[in-house]
Amino acid sequence: MPGVLRISSRNARFQQWQALLGNRNKRQRAGEFLVQGVRPISLAARFGWRFRALIYDSQHPLSRWAQALLRDAGAMQVPMAPELLAELGEKDEGTPELVAVVEMPADDLGRIEVGDGFLGVVLDRLASPGNVGSIIRSADALGARGVIVTGHAADIYDPRCVRASTGSLFALPVVRVPGPREVTAWVAVQRARGCPVVLAAADERGDRDVFGFDLTQPALLVVGNEGTGLSVAWREAADAVVRIPMVGAASSLNAAAAATALLYEAARQRHTRS
Repeated sequence: MPGVLRISSRNARFQQWQALLGNRNKRQRAGEFLVQGVRPISLAARFGWRFRALIYDSQHPLSRWAQALLRDAGAMQVPMAPELLAELGEKDEGTPELVAVVEMPADDLGRIEVGDGFLGVVLDRLASPGNVGSIIRSADALGARGVIVTGHAADIYDPRCVRASTGSLFALPVVRVPGPREVTAWVAVQRARGCPVVLAAADERGDRDVFGFDLTQPALLVVGNEGTGLSVAWREAADAVVRIPMVGAASSLNAAAAATALLYEAARQRHTRS
């Protein structure tokens, strides 16, 4: 049975959880992060993520949703003073009903299921948590089976990323790896197993339009850093470097917009083929 821990002051446990909001290293060492909002928390529960604690307002009655979550999640229950809970919820006005402390899964590429019709996304050193979260949301909406984040990038467990994903972080595997080497080795294994995954990297100087590239085949789309674009390592590793046709004065798209355009084109081609 889960325990109950009442918190009414800024004790050590509260400070530990508060630090998870803004300190990436502390999140990583603890192996946990905070989740705010009904939809993200509900999706985390739906897709089987492990809750370590559920923190709720100690001074107000709970909704049926919160009561059911507390009953079924098997996590430590933490009634907390509302002014402290508001800080963990990062709400400018009011107090959230509930904030969840969720365990991080392993960064294991084996979590990503590869097979016929595979579609995945690689994010190379993206710096903005909002961009990373938005791309995870688009990947989920447009049929990708996983997202891989490489290099020194924004933390996928940053609250800004979790919020931008609107809960899609919990619906598909998102895995962090050091760089291209780990991804290309993983792709080589998939090819040896009979799934010919193609690496298609996006760059404004790509040698072909994405509209003319076959994205009905198993594909891993690579999107580069917001400022510097595609790295040399990824350009060399890619089977194809594609560009998004554009008109007007803009030379490139925001990373999240570019990734969404690529994913939509893949979804369009696959829908047309079927």
